[in-house]
Amino acid sequence: MPSPYLSRCAAFGAAAMLLASFASSAFAEPVTLTQSLDRAQAGSPLITAAEAGVRAAEGRARQAGLPPNPEISVEAENFSGSGPYDGFGSAETTFALEQRLELGGKRGSRLAVARAEIETARLRLAVARADVAKDVRSAFAEAAAAEDRVILAREALQRAEDLARVVGILVDAGREPPLRALRARSAVEEARAKAQAAEAEAASARRALATLIGADSDSVTVADEPPVRFALTGPLDPTTSLDVRLADLEFAVANATITRERSAGAPDVTLQAGIRRFEDSGDQAVIVGFSAPIPIIDRNQGNVAAARADADAADARRRLALAEAIRRARDAEAALKTADARVAVLETRTVPQAEEALRLTRLGYEAGKFPLLEVLDAQDALAASKEDLIAARLDRARAIAAQMRAAAR
Repeated sequence: MPSPYLSRCAAFGAAAMLLASFASSAFAEPVTLTQSLDRAQAGSPLITAAEAGVRAAEGRARQAGLPPNPEISVEAENFSGSGPYDGFGSAETTFALEQRLELGGKRGSRLAVARAEIETARLRLAVARADVAKDVRSAFAEAAAAEDRVILAREALQRAEDLARVVGILVDAGREPPLRALRARSAVEEARAKAQAAEAEAASARRALATLIGADSDSVTVADEPPVRFALTGPLDPTTSLDVRLADLEFAVANATITRERSAGAPDVTLQAGIRRFEDSGDQAVIVGFSAPIPIIDRNQGNVAAARADADAADARRRLALAEAIRRARDAEAALKTADARVAVLETRTVPQAEEALRLTRLGYEAGKFPLLEVLDAQDALAASKEDLIAARLDRARAIAAQMRAAAR
């Protein structure tokens, strides 16, 4: 059994840790949900990557609209041979300009794919912004709930210490056996351990929020503000959600890619025009010509088949996205209704009744009408009801975040 001196040292150390943690959070500047959202939107790597994706798609679209470059060629023949072809006296030199003409609608089909990819990239940016906002709202709510649990744990610790003091007085007066004082001190130690665990969980929640908003985790606390409600102007339409619209655009890109691959199988014509110089006579002549591949082997049929398969996959993802959007919208609505009802019951009935029960039990114990276990049970019941209220509020905040994500356009 530890000595009283060691027990007092342990208690002092635990109290010092709680005080240091409280001081670090007390001097930190609180951030509001709006500030958190703004900071996350400005510095989120996910959004930065999506913005880069838009610029990349715009660059590919510019490239897709460019025609092939002309080619210049120089050809010399009939020189450095034998007999009359010794040296350069009988050489023939040809200067030619060649231009490949794209046929089969290649450039138009490339542009169609590139423009559709730009719209897809822009919508992916909107999805990224909505996802980041949902994550920040959830992380902010979790950090607020963690801080509420710290307050709750400190209140429970204070009640346990007050009760232990009363029990000590009654033991000294001979109204309670010494075993009751031991039980009360044990309850204090349990409450202190829970307070330390709550502090650690709150620090973890603050770090998670700080990571999202790009802040120093040691200087982030959440501001105490009323929950942000989201007013719907009408019923959620899953078919217009960001995820469904993105899946529709990806399907459009896949169909445009089929057209592009088909056009890529059409043969192009290369025109040639130039001048040939005959060194032995000094004469010159104009040359013209054209060339085109014969599409008897490679008609780009493999890429066409692959594009068709990609379109089938995009169509399947589109149907899945619609089903998921319908489920998420309904789940968010149901979760919000459930959380609202639970919060209302806990705020108006359960917690006030638990507080009143504890007050009456403490009075009865001090008057000698109730045993110590009744008080401990009442304290546990109050702590449990307040913990349920914190959890219900967190569930409501998460449901609001999910509903706002489902309604994002």
